[in-house]
Amino acid sequence: MKHFPIFIALEGRSVVLSGGGEAALAKLRLLLKTEASLHVFSPEPASVIVSWAHEGRLVLHRRALIAGDIQGAALFYAADEDDVEDARTSAIAEAEGALVNIVDNLQDSQFITPAIVDRDPVTVAIGTEGAAPVLARAIKADLEERLPTSLGTLARIGKAFRKAVEVLPMGRKRRDFWADYYYSAGPRAMDQGGEVAVKDSLNTLLDKYQAAAEREGHVAFVGAGPGDPELLTLKARKALDEADVIIHDRLVTPEILELARREAVLINAGKEGFGPSMSQDDINALIVEHGLSGAQVVRLKGGDPTVFGRLDEEIEAVMAADLSWHVVPGITAASASVAAIGQSLTQRGRNSSVRFLTGHDMKGFADHDWKTLARTGEVAAIYMGKKSARFIQGRLIMHGADRTTPVTVIENATRADQRVLESTLETLPNDLVAAGISGPALTFYGLAPRAAQVALTNTQEQELA
Repeated sequence: MKHFPIFIALEGRSVVLSGGGEAALAKLRLLLKTEASLHVFSPEPASVIVSWAHEGRLVLHRRALIAGDIQGAALFYAADEDDVEDARTSAIAEAEGALVNIVDNLQDSQFITPAIVDRDPVTVAIGTEGAAPVLARAIKADLEERLPTSLGTLARIGKAFRKAVEVLPMGRKRRDFWADYYYSAGPRAMDQGGEVAVKDSLNTLLDKYQAAAEREGHVAFVGAGPGDPELLTLKARKALDEADVIIHDRLVTPEILELARREAVLINAGKEGFGPSMSQDDINALIVEHGLSGAQVVRLKGGDPTVFGRLDEEIEAVMAADLSWHVVPGITAASASVAAIGQSLTQRGRNSSVRFLTGHDMKGFADHDWKTLARTGEVAAIYMGKKSARFIQGRLIMHGADRTTPVTVIENATRADQRVLESTLETLPNDLVAAGISGPALTFYGLAPRAAQVALTNTQEQELA
């Protein structure tokens, strides 16, 4: 992030612009929405700028800008659409302490003006650091359609009521009050009776929340999916929005954690096979401690919490503490990974069942029904299988598995750094070492990527011919 987004207070402060053409008009249309004192310097200003000056909306100086004109200004816009003149005026502005924006010159500007969705006092600013103005405009258009025009009125009325809401304790109850107002009571009142009804609804809502008991703690066991934030369910997003405390494992990506409220407490309770880990008892105690404190707790697990997620142990701890809870399933790594290689977990004529296995458990390498798995056509999704690859290889070969059985390893499924390793049962351990697979990975026994499978089938058909 090269440009840090902020909202600068301009009420009563001076903003200076040099220019009188189309570029100047584009900036002034935005700046006139503020409460700044606007000064425009231009020997030949557009007629609309002259009109704005006559209306008292800005101060027009019919001359070129000189040293001393920008002293004390907060912002300066160089909008003469002339590289030499823009360089001259921006040098004066920088020397006199104003932040400088040179229109259509990102490299030499100290700040940029984003695309804006205006629902005053609600303002949404959209910036792409000059990389994609067309994209910024598209996002702006989308938000303009989504945000009702009444949103600004609701925010203005709500702002005036903030002092009264201070009778509610800081934290969950106050947040619930405002969520109820903006998402339910406020819009409903606006539709029914306009601003008067909205003001009445605030008093009614405040009485309701003053009389209400403190909300009890609750635990949501939420699946974060394989890593791509766009694969979160709507219910998972809602749980993150409401969470006071998020206790997450090491497979949850930073992009997903970014979706949490800024006030939420994030606790890393990561586990790693054969590596440093927080004990399950400590994790259970953390969940219960925060739940009993009245917090809305999200226990956030990579993939789906019902698949190798120690979910039952955590639910039992929560139930023993008499806390309420619910489970939000997520897309498990097996589904995401098999999609990445263009395959399906089951296929008519190949396999009518699929096994989800773990490479290791609490006692070490996990044992399974190797004899059944070694049969031709069997498919298994092996979680946590990197460090147990040689063990799994040995057990399968010992029980008669074909050494040329395809094995595919998908690392960081659905993420930008996703990698696919094609291998066979015979070469799997060595291929893993050579590839340097270090991220979370899922191993598919009995499946090759579709492209490789098609090539293999074509080769076999040519040999038969």
